[in-house]
Amino acid sequence: MAGTNGKQKTARDMILSMGVIVLVAGVIYLFIPHDDSAPDVKRVDYRVELLTARRAASYPIAAPQGLPDAWKATSVRFQGDEFDAWHLGFHDPEGEYVAVEQSTQRRPVFLDEATQGARETGKTEKIDGRTWTRYEGGRYDALVLEGTKGSTTVVTGTASFAQLTKMADALKTE
Repeated sequence: MAGTNGKQKTARDMILSMGVIVLVAGVIYLFIPHDDSAPDVKRVDYRVELLTARRAASYPIAAPQGLPDAWKATSVRFQGDEFDAWHLGFHDPEGEYVAVEQSTQRRPVFLDEATQGARETGKTEKIDGRTWTRYEGGRYDALVLEGTKGSTTVVTGTASFAQLTKMADALKTE
């Protein structure tokens, strides 16, 4: 019967060890600070890329002017290999995503990609003297402007149409 006593000690020791581990993990969780809030979004400076894109693009590149500091630019890129494409992403004051997309890519393909599959509603809005068409989708909503020189401008994102309209109103091409 000596073997039975050894197995009981092994099981008891394992249970005690697990208890100590759980206790230590609980103490660490309670006393080490942890932050469950969303991480702070890093602001990017897009001025150099904007100047470069304006020199290289075959159409007038749009960027916002006069937006409050609460709008944070978070991403920027210009590609001119197969077709000209300008992207400028922002976090709006409400924490939602807003992007300015411009391209000379074939319109149906570009609109599907830029709006994440949103569909035209048939509604239009006059913003700063230009007629924008509303698109609504499951992920992104968008405002679309038929541009010059074969380009299309899209203001899109998870933000409300009010915020998309503010961005569209702030866009300037000079």
